[in-house]
Amino acid sequence: MSGQGTTLQALIEACGRPDFPARLAIVVSNVPGVFALERARRAGIPTAAVDHRAHASPGSFEAALRAALLGAGVELVCLAGFLRILTPALVDAFAGRLMNIHPSLLPAFGGRGMYGDRVHAAVLRAGCRITGCTVHFVTAVPDSGPIIAQAAVPVMEDDTVADLAARVRMEELRLYPEAVRLYAEGRLRIEGDRVRALPRPVGAASTRAGGSWTRPDPPPTPRGEV
Repeated sequence: MSGQGTTLQALIEACGRPDFPARLAIVVSNVPGVFALERARRAGIPTAAVDHRAHASPGSFEAALRAALLGAGVELVCLAGFLRILTPALVDAFAGRLMNIHPSLLPAFGGRGMYGDRVHAAVLRAGCRITGCTVHFVTAVPDSGPIIAQAAVPVMEDDTVADLAARVRMEELRLYPEAVRLYAEGRLRIEGDRVRALPRPVGAASTRAGGSWTRPDPPPTPRGEV
């Protein structure tokens, strides 16, 4: 978490609903003093600031970040406005348990340097008629992990970057909690480079079991802590 925390607020509100199968265990920011941390405190959620500038190397920073997450019992990590590329070591430590949301329909307009308004400006320059947002599992290659869910929005002829960003943002705030719900209900299965969303059994109650894997040596079964 690096900014104002509007995506965080959507997750806070979702996790506050009685029928939602996950809870927020901690909110961690690499930028001390951002309003996202205040949002979390107001909601009674533990917080931590792990300032990357205070560490001599990415490895040192990520060791502190990992310690904060594991110390809180986190089983699913949700990146939101986190503008740092994680090393393969940290990604591997949370393989299949690390999500991100990106403001385009990946694989279009993703990768290094593509974030925020840069994405929307590129969409407008390309003359796209449709854009949207993507929730995906994080891998060592930025914005290239298995896609969990997508939402499309139209691009209007007279759109500005701000217009388009606002329209995409509305879908982001809806889509991310739904992806977390699928994970917490144990309804996401990674099959190679794809994710399959399993239907909820008829009459079944929500569960806190985590995502399923078809790869060898799966990670421990999560219980829905975010």
